[in-house]
Amino acid sequence: MTGKEIRKRFLEYFERHGHTRVKSASLVPHDDPTLLFVNSGMVQFKKVFMGEDQRPYVRATTAQASVRAGGKHNDLENVGYTARHHTFFEMLGNFSFGDYFKKEAIAFAWEFLTVELGIDPNKLWVSIYDDDDEAQELWEQIEDLPPGRIIRMGEADNFWAMGDTGPCGPCSEIHIDQGPEVGCGQDCVLGCDCDRYLELWNLVFMQYYRDESGEMTPLPKPSIDTGMGLERVAAVLQGKQNNFDCDLFTPLIDHIAELAGKRYHDNDGDDVCLRVIADHARATTFLVGDGVLPSNEGRGYVLRRIMRRAIRYGRTLGLESFFPGVCALVIETMGEAYPHICETRELLAQVVTNEERRFGETLDKGLHKLDQEIERLQAEQGEGATIAGSFIFRLYDTYGFPVDIVRDVSIERGVAFDEAGFNAAMEEQREQSRKSWKGSDVDHLDGGVLELVNQGRSAAFSGYFQTEESSIAAALLNQAGELVTSGAVGEQLRIFCEQTPFYAESGGQVGDQGELSWPGGRFQVQQTMAPVEGIILHQGEVVEGVLEQGQAVRLTVAPRRADIAANHSATHLLHAALKEVLGEHVKQAGSLVDEQRLRFDFTHFSPLSPEETRRVEQIVNAKVRQNIAVSTALLDREQAIEDGATALFGEKYGDSVRVVTMGDFSKELCGGTHVAATGDIGLIKVVHETGIAAGVRRLEAVTGVQAMSWLHSLEQQAAELSQAIGCPLEGAVDKVLVLQKRQKALEKEIGALNASMSLANLDQLLADAQEIRGIQVVARRVQLDSAKTLREIGDKVRDKMPAGVAVLGGEFGGKAALLALVSKELTKTIRAGEVVNRVAALVGGKGGGRPDMAQAGGSMPDKLDEAIARVPAIIEELLS
Repeated sequence: MTGKEIRKRFLEYFERHGHTRVKSASLVPHDDPTLLFVNSGMVQFKKVFMGEDQRPYVRATTAQASVRAGGKHNDLENVGYTARHHTFFEMLGNFSFGDYFKKEAIAFAWEFLTVELGIDPNKLWVSIYDDDDEAQELWEQIEDLPPGRIIRMGEADNFWAMGDTGPCGPCSEIHIDQGPEVGCGQDCVLGCDCDRYLELWNLVFMQYYRDESGEMTPLPKPSIDTGMGLERVAAVLQGKQNNFDCDLFTPLIDHIAELAGKRYHDNDGDDVCLRVIADHARATTFLVGDGVLPSNEGRGYVLRRIMRRAIRYGRTLGLESFFPGVCALVIETMGEAYPHICETRELLAQVVTNEERRFGETLDKGLHKLDQEIERLQAEQGEGATIAGSFIFRLYDTYGFPVDIVRDVSIERGVAFDEAGFNAAMEEQREQSRKSWKGSDVDHLDGGVLELVNQGRSAAFSGYFQTEESSIAAALLNQAGELVTSGAVGEQLRIFCEQTPFYAESGGQVGDQGELSWPGGRFQVQQTMAPVEGIILHQGEVVEGVLEQGQAVRLTVAPRRADIAANHSATHLLHAALKEVLGEHVKQAGSLVDEQRLRFDFTHFSPLSPEETRRVEQIVNAKVRQNIAVSTALLDREQAIEDGATALFGEKYGDSVRVVTMGDFSKELCGGTHVAATGDIGLIKVVHETGIAAGVRRLEAVTGVQAMSWLHSLEQQAAELSQAIGCPLEGAVDKVLVLQKRQKALEKEIGALNASMSLANLDQLLADAQEIRGIQVVARRVQLDSAKTLREIGDKVRDKMPAGVAVLGGEFGGKAALLALVSKELTKTIRAGEVVNRVAALVGGKGGGRPDMAQAGGSMPDKLDEAIARVPAIIEELLS
């Protein structure tokens, strides 16, 4: 049975049993900032289990894409070496939200495994929690479960908790006996660390709530959360003892092996490389598909490590420029089950190609750093030279430089390799990573908000059609998040009304401001938010009168809404224009829309040229002048996407979605507020473009009144410039070029004079040398206009200086500059880099260079004389 068929059978089986099929959530957990990536099927349902979110179904089933590579759940270094570890995997799950419980969950799992998948019941074992007598009794009722197959285990194995506090409960796991030939060779039993008894399915019986004191109370609606790894069950059904041997991986592994001219299972070392590349290609494809791009921090850093680990294992196989093709094959094999990865095909190709090229440069840099370090160690330590574990780890962590290459080079160059030190540094990093990511706990809603959810409250939003509304202040929350009955002048409150025209912050658009008024009273709304879908809260302060719960109020949105709407509509036009100018790989990667400006982040791999920026502006302003009607419609989500609507990364969509259309130019799923026609925007002016991460650019733009204000400011600056240089604006550029040319000529002349003055005193400078332990030492401050002048003087000093050491220093540009020279025959005794760094420390800087010449800079030029005076003492210390 293929992996594809198992996935299909699982979802269809639970649909037949009343479960709603729910799409795999994004790997980026939008509702849980404490998690690095979605790592199990239940993550997208956490708030449902906690009673903080409601769904239109009480049973669900999913095939959830999951990643464990970073933070608390980090399997990265084990991938390729073990049979079960993956960075990316699929978790099959069925869930009950207060509907069925243990009896049905056990029955479903057993029937699916033994009937749908045809697994022999005689091979199955079951584990339960120590004191879960109910589970024991239910499992004993399963007729074809052989007697004696139920094993009680402790909390570490069979008790699940969402976090230190929150929902929790006992587990029951179903295991398959793969036979003694797979085991550890001993007469092992369930619970042994070997692979003989393999866990297939975990059933979590979520029946308690644990508070901060550790006390557990029964949940009013016990729930079910299950998980079964697709790769694991596919391997079992296909008679494989290693997940990588199942058909979910073999197309990828066979392709890589063919590229490398290898055969899978011919060589253990090659097998590891093939497995790593196949696994990491799947993770890369899905992470990029969910909007994660390689960078130097957070999720992007983890993706970069995954990609570079795959690429370096490819180098071990002799492959270059291969990884884009492997990732493209992932789309071909998995795109049917996960259609969203097909939409990022072009972006994925660019991301992977770019990272593969950059990593090639990184390897070259790492080799250069390694060569320098080995030269230094051999000069200082001779035959006993050892590459420190801390240095190896720095190469690995900073540059992603392969440890095995360091090992190979060390053998070739005859130096030792501190592997224990490297492993210690690696473990320290892992420990820090585990501490920094707290795992699966989530932020809890305030008590008052949770009470509104439990009451089934929901606000009707009327802001698409009007900016004023009459309603009732149905609930008031104080600053502590508690429900209160009234608020007086000066009190900060959050107010819930059952109808409101106020837009709650979402999708990059800021929340509305305005006021609530009633006879004798006013409430200033400073922000509008929706902590959970349907609960819109108006946050602000009572500025007049007393507000009582149940008071009839008039809600009035501040006029800034019109400017916000103009900026939001402008982002849609910009998105479409960027695709037209740059290519279909452009995807939104974030946005911010307020009344002053708009900020739009998008995927692209190079800065926009002035011509590209002008072209984007021309396109969007042409659409503004056409005064295209902006239409909205509520459609079925799948139908809207099939009709060409763009679904934006980071947004959470329901089954019914709002589609915003601007003629035949732009169609996006969007819940924000917009202008009635593009002409209402007035004018769009891009004011800034920059890169914010590898492969992510940012445009900032202004519209309408703010755009005119920006142009007026530019006009004023141009007038002031014209006046300052005494030239009409039309000739200002030529005049500035003439002035720049004249300034450079003067600077060159000054530099030549400074060098001449310093060189004229060269003989006296050498004559003033001090002798320290038989070595001539020159230390002198010189006149500078550039670092080049310092090097020119240094060259002359070196040419005329007998065996010795010279330190020259000067100031230019408000900073100190230092140069240290050491005669070549003395470099085994004293090195220029050590000298210049000791001196530079006194002026707030550091530097480096060759053993015979090194430079440094410093931020405290006022300390330069003191530093130069210290040179003889520093040389004395270094020679001691």
